Amino acid sequence: MSAASGLAPLVVKLGGSCLEDLPGSWWDDLAGHGRGRPLVLVHGWSKPLRRLGARYTDPSAVLRDRYGNQSRWTTPEVIEDIKTVSADLGANVVGRLESLGLTGRRLIGSDGLVFAGEGERWWWRGKELVELDNLVGPITHVDAEPLRKELRPGHAVLVTPLARNAAGREVNTDADRAAAALAAAAGATDLVLVTDVAHLLVDGEPVTRITAEAAAAFRDRRAVGGMRKKLRAAGEALDGGVDRVVLGSAPVTDLLAGRTGTAITRT
Repeated sequence: MSAASGLAPLVVKLGGSCLEDLPGSWWDDLAGHGRGRPLVLVHGWSKPLRRLGARYTDPSAVLRDRYGNQSRWTTPEVIEDIKTVSADLGANVVGRLESLGLTGRRLIGSDGLVFAGEGERWWWRGKELVELDNLVGPITHVDAEPLRKELRPGHAVLVTPLARNAAGREVNTDADRAAAALAAAAGATDLVLVTDVAHLLVDGEPVTRITAEAAAAFRDRRAVGGMRKKLRAAGEALDGGVDRVVLGSAPVTDLLAGRTGTAITRT
């Protein structure tokens, strides 16, 4: 919780595939929330990274581990490209919010905020499992102190979800799961995952509300790709003390009011 204001922050993850397409009215709505409570934003970078070079659109750029989890093949050069596109993206997001009357600051997770454990080393290449030095890792903890200093109404902090591992190396980590860890560390009651789909679909039907237990069962049996990671992030956020996780493509007010999107709760 914000020590300065006593208000729990709102944490919003901005999907890299949809961030650039959010209309002005969406940002107006977000700024309205930010005027009344601390705002923490976590961004993805998938679309601007794909534009940076052909290698980021090649199917071989995405790896699958022995458990079926997908990850971008990350080398030191990829980390630098992520930082390049994130700097431009961050400047645009902070500038947009400042134009709407908020103040803003960008934090890079690997600068003492987000820490990661040992990453998976065995990945499928075709039909063979091979050992790769892939600079990715699961989040182990968040140092909440740098974040707490930024939590006040009228101010937004934008986090680039890179992390630092035990060996001191900068690593890539999943943005949805980073948002979950940051929401838990900041004492948020709500985590909003803004994506390019309107709802979670189960058997082709939109789901407006689902328990964490049912979401985890669906994740492990039938969810694939990005939705599998979002459902894992939702479970981690709820386990960390967040009351509710909402995902969808609408303005934050509509998602929190339950007018659209999917809400995931403990019960």
